[in-house]
Amino acid sequence: MSNSKEADPHPSRWRRFLQYIEVPTDPGVLNTPWLNRDLIPMPKERRTYKIWSYCIFWCIGGLSISAYTAGSTLLAYGLDATQAIVSLVICGLFVGVLSVTCGWMGERHHIGFTVACRFCWGMRGAYFPVIVRTFVAIFWDGLQAYWGGQAVAVTIGAIIPGFAHMKQTLAGGILLTKDFIGIIIYYIFFIAIMRIPPERLQKPFIVSSVMFSATLIGLLVWAVSSTHSGGPLFQEKASPVHGGTGWAMLFGITAILGAWSGGTIGQSDWTRYANRPYAPTLAQLIVAPFCIIVCATIGIIVTSCAQEIVGSLIWEPFLLLAALQNHYNDSLRVRAAIFFAGLSCVCAQLGMSIVLNSVSVGMDLSGVVPRYINIRRGAYLLAFLGLSSNPWQYLSNASIFLTVLSSFGIFFASFSGILLADYFVVRGCMIKLEDCYIGDKRSIYWYHNGVNWRAPLAWVLGVFPAMPGFIMTTRDATAWNVWVRIFHIAFFVGLLISFVAFSVICCVSPPGNVGIGALYHEENSFEVEGELETEEKEKGPV
Repeated sequence: MSNSKEADPHPSRWRRFLQYIEVPTDPGVLNTPWLNRDLIPMPKERRTYKIWSYCIFWCIGGLSISAYTAGSTLLAYGLDATQAIVSLVICGLFVGVLSVTCGWMGERHHIGFTVACRFCWGMRGAYFPVIVRTFVAIFWDGLQAYWGGQAVAVTIGAIIPGFAHMKQTLAGGILLTKDFIGIIIYYIFFIAIMRIPPERLQKPFIVSSVMFSATLIGLLVWAVSSTHSGGPLFQEKASPVHGGTGWAMLFGITAILGAWSGGTIGQSDWTRYANRPYAPTLAQLIVAPFCIIVCATIGIIVTSCAQEIVGSLIWEPFLLLAALQNHYNDSLRVRAAIFFAGLSCVCAQLGMSIVLNSVSVGMDLSGVVPRYINIRRGAYLLAFLGLSSNPWQYLSNASIFLTVLSSFGIFFASFSGILLADYFVVRGCMIKLEDCYIGDKRSIYWYHNGVNWRAPLAWVLGVFPAMPGFIMTTRDATAWNVWVRIFHIAFFVGLLISFVAFSVICCVSPPGNVGIGALYHEENSFEVEGELETEEKEKGPV
């Protein structure tokens, strides 16, 4: 079978250009409007992730700056430090369970979220959840890159104290020049690392997780040995902002789960690389909760002790490092420690960005334009859009921005509920993979003009209850009524309602394509070539 690049013997200049920029192909796998090498069920030779690989994966996700700062969210709801730690334990367990369930289709069928949406939402309807996830990731990636740039600036400042004390600003005084330099350097590192295919990222992940783990241990030892206590935060009493302590804990748990929802719903993007069944499960159920709980607890203890030492509450570890360099008057020994700690923060940010944003959204963008975008190109495009979003601008009004961005957990919760209901309840884990790559009526997942109307209906039912409270909270942070309460537990509400709604709708109006396919992906059972050759002939040359 000939490749699409060779279909027309005398193409025009425009066609030659389009053919030139097509993504690379593998033998027997064409680039079509629905498929490229990054979207197919993961071939056996590219399934390189073992049990230890997923343990390292969750060290990247759990031992991260995002997890370190999770305590600030819980304390903001008026919990004391002990109650915050208890809430973190509950959050970690929920993240583990959601990771297993959302990653099951990747482990069994070796497909990611992008393709999974096709059997659930329809071939065309799948664009909606994919585009929503991409849109949210642009801002999160910009935020992660901004933090990464600040960590780079701290690392350079440890070598060159004059750089650490630069006061020049850009963007009307909002952005420090040293931080902007740090962002550019951060992106250079990012571009270099994304040259490595996802199936070969285990070794860089090991380096990152070991370095940041050492930094966490070092900060904890320094903090406790300097204060001989847990710091003032452990002496403060709980003062829930709204309602009682139970409501405050529930609100905090929901907020953290909403922030992690993008990572849990995209678990199949990584479990598809598993070299055998159940390889990711141990890490998801044990390592993920353990790392999240330990890292966030260390964050609370170190931040509390540091408040007693430096006199201010600093949640971001890289900003704490910069404050310590000032506190110890640029001591040579302190600067050496800060250099390695700052470098570990940079590595942690790079790993976190790749794990939660770049690979998953790269595949999402690949699903939108498979001929011309693969995971690597999608990751580069995401990085460009993230920088273009000017994260230093929207962080200047951080309270409103973070409220809006965290609220996207509402959408992801409903996406998760629909996907889980369709895969486990409606289909019983049975999928016909070939039809996930055919964009016409021949596919059993074409539904009505490519859209499964059941999914949008269940999604609206899951999202609607939280929207009034979201709007009220955005307009007035002090608002408190039944709608605001629902908004603060929106992740659970959206997940449960969409799951039940989709199951009931499919019971009343069955899709008609249930019970067709296989319970797991069998080697050599996915005939890409035959199906796509027919499609290419029908559509003619590109």
